[in-house]
Amino acid sequence: MNPFPASPTPSSRRPAPGRGLALLAALALMALVAPPTAPAHEVPADVTILTFVKAQEQTLRILVRVPLVSMRDVEFPVRGPGYVDLEATAPLLADQATIWIAGYLELYEEGEPLPTAQVVAARISLPSDRSFMDYDAALAHLAGPPVPPTTNLVLEQALLDVLLEVPVASATSRFSIEPHWAHLGIQTRTVLRFLPEDGTERALQFEGNPGLVRLDPRWHQAAFSFARLGFLHILEGLDHILFILCLVIPFRRFVPLVPIVTAFTLAHSITLGAAAFGWAPTALWFPPLIETLIALSIVYMAFENIAGAKMQRRWMVAFGFGLIHGFGFSFLLRESLQFAGDHLVASLVFFNIGVELGQLFFILLAIPVLHALFRWVVAERVGTIILSALVAHTAWHWMTDRGANLGAYSYSLPAFDTLFVTALIRGIILLAIIVAVGWGLLEASRRWMRWAGPPSPPTLPGDTPAREPV
Repeated sequence: MNPFPASPTPSSRRPAPGRGLALLAALALMALVAPPTAPAHEVPADVTILTFVKAQEQTLRILVRVPLVSMRDVEFPVRGPGYVDLEATAPLLADQATIWIAGYLELYEEGEPLPTAQVVAARISLPSDRSFMDYDAALAHLAGPPVPPTTNLVLEQALLDVLLEVPVASATSRFSIEPHWAHLGIQTRTVLRFLPEDGTERALQFEGNPGLVRLDPRWHQAAFSFARLGFLHILEGLDHILFILCLVIPFRRFVPLVPIVTAFTLAHSITLGAAAFGWAPTALWFPPLIETLIALSIVYMAFENIAGAKMQRRWMVAFGFGLIHGFGFSFLLRESLQFAGDHLVASLVFFNIGVELGQLFFILLAIPVLHALFRWVVAERVGTIILSALVAHTAWHWMTDRGANLGAYSYSLPAFDTLFVTALIRGIILLAIIVAVGWGLLEASRRWMRWAGPPSPPTLPGDTPAREPV
């Protein structure tokens, strides 16, 4: 007996004419009754996320506004020629906000993780709505009536407003936030406004995923964060690394490097501090000018190494170019000072300490490598020329490219008004500080040279000392 039943004949598989017509009619009816949906959409190119964070009593509230199109992998119902069906979409919003917003948000109270924030309210808003200009207005807007269902609103213009809440121990605690919202767009920009209990407001802005953001850091937390930032900035900034390398190549001993590195450190500390307190020019052409001059400083130092650097004047050159590099450091610091909280001075000081530690770390690595290179691979003079030529070639291309960008800016004479007079007075004060520090370095350098004696070429254990003439 065959255990498998015989396959039906073609005639037995053919449905009856009546059943086939009924099946087609059912499918047509389902297509007509089912609500239309918006087609799947791609990742939006540029997304701005507006956020408020405020603790009240024992609840931390987070208000978020994000484009509805950032909620992907969901087909929102549409009507007519493609307008969002607001009435059919409303039940989907809370789940989408939980998945795409609350699920990618980590919150901390006094360093301890908080539970996942819960979606309390979610609604669609029109692009013309301005309630997120103020926390109270945004909160009232979320509690207000929804957009009328007959409103013609396309998906690309719709906004999603969400209220998240999480229980906390105290409204006076120090909170931290770590949003992972970069997935909401190809480029995401978050504008976060934190409202602490004292009634002030602190605005933060960051790109992509910023990592852990302390909304009200203690001084030692800000100090550690900015020291780390300065340390990494030196190691990641190739132009600063090449400049320091040019400083080290001719003088690979501790004694000659002390006045040179000290002069460079003091110089960039002056301009870094001046820029942090708003004493630097705010014109659009100023950053590309500084970047071009930084590349020029590397080219000059490399050519000076090729011609033969003199230690007696090298510290002066390092001091002059250090003033320019300080403004370069300030561009990164200016974007990061928003995370300093109330500890501006401490953050500035420890950022500078981090920069110095990064320089010292690189110098301690470079000196033995250069010693080994000049002893075992190539003669010192030839090696100095080759290394300096490679650095000069790289920096020359930077200088020409940055100079071309600088030439694209337009320039005009400043108006002689109160702002100009204020800037002029600040410039005179800054110049006086530079002159005073430079004069002090000159005196210190003379005393250092008398104490250290004339510089001698670096030697390694095992080197044969030069014979004195008979």
